[in-house]
Amino acid sequence: MPLGFIETAPTKIASKLEIEKPADEDVIVQMPTDLDEDHTFGEQWFVVTSQRVLLIPRQGANGTVATPLSDVAFVRVDDLVGGGLIEIEKKDGTPVFIPFSQSLRPKFAEVAEGLKRLAEGESDKLELPTELDRTRCESCNRLLPEKNGTCPVCIEKWETFWRIVGYMTAYRGEVAVMLSLTVVGSLLGLVPPKVTQHIIDDVLTPSAGFRPLVWAVGALLGVRISIWCVDVSRRYIARRLGLKAIQDLREDLYRHFQFLPIRFYDRRRLGSLIARMTNDSDRLEGLMLYELSFVLSNGILFFGILGLLLWTNWSLTLYVLLPIPPIVYAGSRIWERMMRNWNLWGARWSKLYAQLNESITGIRVVKAFSQEAREGKRFDGHNEGVREVTVIGERNWFVFFTVTNFLMSCGAFFVWYFGGLKILENEMTLGALTAFVSYLWMMYQPLRWFGDFYNFMMRAFAGAKRIFEVIDSQAEPYEVAGAEELKEMEGRITFEDAYFGYDPGKPVLKAIRLDVEPGEMIGLVGKSGAGKWTLINLICRFYDPDRGAVRVDGRDMREITLRSLRSRIGMVQQEPFLFDGTVAENIAYGKPDATFDDVIRAAVAAEAHEFIVKKPDGYDMKVGERGGKLSGGEKQRISIARAILHDPKILILDEATSSLDTQTERKIQLAISRLVEGRTTFAIAHRLSTLRSANRLVVVDEGRVAEVGSHEELIERQGIFYRLVKTQQETTAVMEVAG
Repeated sequence: MPLGFIETAPTKIASKLEIEKPADEDVIVQMPTDLDEDHTFGEQWFVVTSQRVLLIPRQGANGTVATPLSDVAFVRVDDLVGGGLIEIEKKDGTPVFIPFSQSLRPKFAEVAEGLKRLAEGESDKLELPTELDRTRCESCNRLLPEKNGTCPVCIEKWETFWRIVGYMTAYRGEVAVMLSLTVVGSLLGLVPPKVTQHIIDDVLTPSAGFRPLVWAVGALLGVRISIWCVDVSRRYIARRLGLKAIQDLREDLYRHFQFLPIRFYDRRRLGSLIARMTNDSDRLEGLMLYELSFVLSNGILFFGILGLLLWTNWSLTLYVLLPIPPIVYAGSRIWERMMRNWNLWGARWSKLYAQLNESITGIRVVKAFSQEAREGKRFDGHNEGVREVTVIGERNWFVFFTVTNFLMSCGAFFVWYFGGLKILENEMTLGALTAFVSYLWMMYQPLRWFGDFYNFMMRAFAGAKRIFEVIDSQAEPYEVAGAEELKEMEGRITFEDAYFGYDPGKPVLKAIRLDVEPGEMIGLVGKSGAGKWTLINLICRFYDPDRGAVRVDGRDMREITLRSLRSRIGMVQQEPFLFDGTVAENIAYGKPDATFDDVIRAAVAAEAHEFIVKKPDGYDMKVGERGGKLSGGEKQRISIARAILHDPKILILDEATSSLDTQTERKIQLAISRLVEGRTTFAIAHRLSTLRSANRLVVVDEGRVAEVGSHEELIERQGIFYRLVKTQQETTAVMEVAG
């Protein structure tokens, strides 16, 4: 059962359900609404069993409304202000209304869609998605700062901390050296106040003379130089260690980005993911480079001074410790608030990055419609959101920091007063009190600095959790136990009753049955949204079917390793994507070990060699980001050359000749005719005349294979394909007259 559709009901609801539900009925959906029948905040329970739909009110003795599934005529979701409403129309009787707030809309919309398909006979059972966008924390039920994000309240602090440290402990040699230098530096840091005490009590007070003063000051200088040398070495090692660790973390994050399934990207905004590599990793870099080593050194120094002070004068040390409990208490209280704030800060930055990426990527559209001012206002809104949450965080931190500073100064007042009394009573020397005060400020300094570290650490932890969320996401099944390498491929593709939906409750493909022979060219035809590209997604195994199977040479795709499968699939897209490299690098992208002669042969076969050699740098020309320095036809031919050099057994052509002039289209058609030879080819084209060379045309309509046959056969049947051709011809004729 999909996670999130069956929730534990309170005892009162469970008792009412037990009365209404026979023992042999299985519960499929059991979840609460957050609005009552009067659309005010309250609770009802929505339950779907294998036989009926029940709406159980929390208040009252019973009041349950039960509707047999066989009596459901139609189901729909109505959007209301701040929420929605499921309306279940019965074949006979009063409709049932189930209200809910906007935060619960994803769940209820999926259940309503499944019930609708069940009522209309499109399915024999209630199908629900296995994954939903998470808007609330699964532990504390608080709203998340962004969909599928992390809950700032429930971040496991120590678990996150040790995962961060784990990237550093991979370099044990550097860690050992840093720890040794830290201990030595902290111990040396305890020496100067003692030397100062000696100078005051044993040299200056008794007027011991010039020579003892020189030796004492020289010793103090030597200790300070030693501390400086150790500190410089420790910082160098710490920086080197931190840079290696953050490099490894960024590499892990990037590789996980590469191996995550397409479905992961379907559910997230690009800007939010980029923010993890930029903002979030930058915060972690600061933590690894600077903060962790300082925590270690200051921690050792703090406990070393505390032990020394207790040994020197335990009663005076108690006054030193007086401000520490309230500081620790205040720090623990502010943690939750600041974590929420900085997690929200990260979410706001993600939205800003997303809008920035969208507006820059679509800059031509922005300028074409003269919407620069509008995009500027959108950016200002996101920027203001970042400013607001930053101000709140800094304000809270300023108050905490100033209060802790005041509390620490109170400890110094106590020491001077009670220490001064001891001097007046000859129980303590001036040098001892001076050393004691020096140690006091040395001990308070880590606490004061720890306040800044605490603030930075919370930001870094929020970023780390967002990074680890990506790293912990399920990657594509590249290495599956039992999957075998595909050593040879003939190119036969078979769909066996394949069902698929981007949300399983909303199938896009339904009962697809299709057998494609090796070397056959299949033209995929259908109106927009019919499911043609979804069919291609299954062939490339960007997604797996929900039911049924897709087979390659008689073997289920899920039994074949992804790498060996995709290495035998080539694609020429309607809008080719070229990387910001040279022409030769882009042609050889699918076969990096190709020789320059191989690249030239592929370019010649793709009708691209002629225009390439006319470029100033020829094959060494930089094509620019997304191939921006080339025309559409030039990019298309380089994409075809890339596919030719890749030499796939299965070829995907997606509108490869659309929006091109006649001369360029003729060259590309010639290149494609060479490319498809001996390969199983799937071609999508809205200009149906371009598919005459296909062995068979497959007409996809509303997610089903509606017609299969040659161009001539389908015209003779005068079915869906015939009507599509006629409509296109009439549209072309009208456009020619208008022109």
